[in-house]
Amino acid sequence: MQATIKPGKISGSIKAPVSKSMMQRVCAAALLHKGKTIIHNQSYSEDDKASLHIIQQLGAKIISQDAHILIIESDGATPVSNTIDCGESGLAARLFTPIAALAGKEITITGKGSLLNRSMDEFETILPQLGVELKNFNGSLPLKMQGRLQAKDITINGDVSSQYLSGLLFAFAYAATKPVAIQVQNLKSKPYIDLTLQVLKHFGKDIAHDNYTAFYITPSTSAVQTVEINIEGDWSNASYWLVAAATSGDITIEGLDSKSVQADKEILALLQQIGAQVQQQEKNIQITAAPLQEFEFDATDCPDLFPTLAILAAKCKGESYIKGIHRLWHKESNRIESITEMLHQFNIHYSIEDDALCIRYQNKFDYATIDSYNDHRIAMAAAIGALHAKGPVTITGAEAVNKSYPNFFKTLISLGVTVQTSDT
Repeated sequence: MQATIKPGKISGSIKAPVSKSMMQRVCAAALLHKGKTIIHNQSYSEDDKASLHIIQQLGAKIISQDAHILIIESDGATPVSNTIDCGESGLAARLFTPIAALAGKEITITGKGSLLNRSMDEFETILPQLGVELKNFNGSLPLKMQGRLQAKDITINGDVSSQYLSGLLFAFAYAATKPVAIQVQNLKSKPYIDLTLQVLKHFGKDIAHDNYTAFYITPSTSAVQTVEINIEGDWSNASYWLVAAATSGDITIEGLDSKSVQADKEILALLQQIGAQVQQQEKNIQITAAPLQEFEFDATDCPDLFPTLAILAAKCKGESYIKGIHRLWHKESNRIESITEMLHQFNIHYSIEDDALCIRYQNKFDYATIDSYNDHRIAMAAAIGALHAKGPVTITGAEAVNKSYPNFFKTLISLGVTVQTSDT
């Protein structure tokens, strides 16, 4: 699909999209929880659908599902299939692989599209230490494994992705028969681990840690048969609307938790810092365009903000620096390549300095055709950039937004922007 967006301003009120990061973690907890889970405000992105399919493959049952409530029953990870399909979700692959290994059966973890090219190297180091044998593994999916995962003391590397640690924390929280510790070196994206710990605590699994260098799991059983949980709004996908409003409009967003542990919540503090007009109330955030100042921002712990920040930087006077380029290599695309290509097509001046992307202010962007690289965040960032172009901007591979935000273009239209979509 391609989408053509005409320049303009946005205006209106919207509800924040649902956090797929939280939804996928809740799916993992619902699978491992022996009882019933009632989920409010569920998400319908492709990644979330993949997670729901995975937990069904691993034995969970969806008892009821409508627009507002999802009810899941489970007796733990008891696979009904020897192949687990993760779709294109990197989080799902890294989260559910250790969980699937709890069953002790020969299971193949696979996926499709860009996920088959994403690195899963850390499993080669982690899983054999825990009693899981890998067969003919070449560092990416498909991954065939056999043997029951044993929760035991282990040291892992956390500088590639915190998702490996999240998978182990879920598996260990439900499998440990004695106190065990996970030592972690060079952990990145700590807020995502906070989200994992928050979900586990909601399900009765309280894990302590020593400043994110060691995590201590103590065996526990919960007497609670039914767990009820509400999925909060997603700061990552809301960031596109926050940046769009701060640079070209005025909108109100409902459903964002100002106390959320989500890493991408930092976008709001940054916008306030550089001059955007922000008004926060209990249940909504209103943001209005204003002259914006240059900034320096370290996105190491929130790399998903990088594409949005690149567009924001181009609308800030002077030169802005976004640090943390090293976190961009192993995403849906090579994001330093896809981001800089987007900037090049918009004729936005940029340079790379060590681990930072330096971007210079640009009053009007060139109209262009921009390849999404099958990356949902590139597609959405390019659409926000199109608001500032000299003419219509066409995004190819625009269907990539379905991965996390299927209603993105409908929401953009609801805010007064002209969007035309067509199959290619």
